[in-house]
Amino acid sequence: MPNPKRRHSKARTSKRRAHDALVSVGLSECPNCHERKLPHRACPKCGNYKGRDVLEVKEAS
Repeated sequence: MPNPKRRHSKARTSKRRAHDALVSVGLSECPNCHERKLPHRACPKCGNYKGRDVLEVKEAS
């Protein structure tokens, strides 16, 4: 396996790592219960997706 002969500078390392930052999740609002949810997924709060109930949600006791 070839090994590097010289060390990479701090600037070169920083340029490579410039795109490694974490990106926040894009959340949308459920039209039924107005909770925040992931897009294109059933709402975990009410179980609604595209205007119909697709999940059975347990009631909080």
